[in-house]
Amino acid sequence: MRMTELLSRADFRAALEDAIKGREAKNASFSKAWADGELQRHHFARWAENHYHYVGPFADYLGYIYGNTPDEYTGAKDFLLQNMYEEELADIRHTDLLIRFAEACGTTKERVENPDNANAVTRGLQAWCYATSMREHFAVATAALVVGLESQVPSIYKKQIVPLRETYGFSEDEIEFFELHITSDEVHGERGFQIVLDHADTPALQQRCLQFVRWGAEMRFAYTKALYDTYVAPDLVTAA
Repeated sequence: MRMTELLSRADFRAALEDAIKGREAKNASFSKAWADGELQRHHFARWAENHYHYVGPFADYLGYIYGNTPDEYTGAKDFLLQNMYEEELADIRHTDLLIRFAEACGTTKERVENPDNANAVTRGLQAWCYATSMREHFAVATAALVVGLESQVPSIYKKQIVPLRETYGFSEDEIEFFELHITSDEVHGERGFQIVLDHADTPALQQRCLQFVRWGAEMRFAYTKALYDTYVAPDLVTAA
């Protein structure tokens, strides 16, 4: 098959899913240590301090994509607005839930919100999200941020929420952030897939979407691995 051919909807969907395979953040070292019960509360505090600077601006990223989406594509624009609403205005702001978890881990709202406490890879991921949402075709940016990044969340958190309860001893109130995203991001991810399938309607756009899904998955994997390398691995050396 030549790269210049337009993929069928089914083949394009399969290619998008394949672009994430082998790069899933749930398989990165920090995720594995989390799921295996090997972390301590201060490691979760460092995760929260970083994660805030990746997901905190998510409504901003979506806002840029919204601004780049032509008015006639009302379904795509409605989805982006709904996603922004859920992040910022629904029952409770998602970042407030993240800060609640962070405080249960022993850090503070002030530390979480301070970008000095995010590592360089986290800042790189945030910058990539901003650049992609501002500069790319709305279907490509949706592929990157919603398919490549957000659609992975349920598979990550489903592995992590059980040990949060059973191994690490967090209360249901403290881990509401994870419970919420298992359900909401399953819906968001599927809607994102549909927008990409509907609007990446040339071979070049399809290939650009696939490239950005791969890059998005690689970015999230690198971000998750860097958390282990920066905060967990030094503790293991000290303990040895």
